[in-house]
Amino acid sequence: MERLSDSEIDARLLALSGTSASARTWKRAGQAITRDFERLNFSAAIDFVNAVAALAEDANHHPDIALHDYNHIRVTLSTHSARGLTERDFALARAIDALS
Repeated sequence: MERLSDSEIDARLLALSGTSASARTWKRAGQAITRDFERLNFSAAIDFVNAVAALAEDANHHPDIALHDYNHIRVTLSTHSARGLTERDFALARAIDALS
């Protein structure tokens, strides 16, 4: 999979999150994109993590997922084999957004 250019990444981030920089939900973090989620309680956070895991398995593309403060989740997407961001990352981000 081919790594995206900076301008391609910026365009895809805008498409994911809208035109306002302050409203962006996915943010670039070096050669990855991240988004923070909050759920009502621990059980709901685990359910969300499991739903993301199922999407990732279906896509054969596995994000880093961190659960902290009992109901906060951070998802980080990057294509390790490409050493950066590819269309696969943004496709999975769109699928994860559909869970919200």
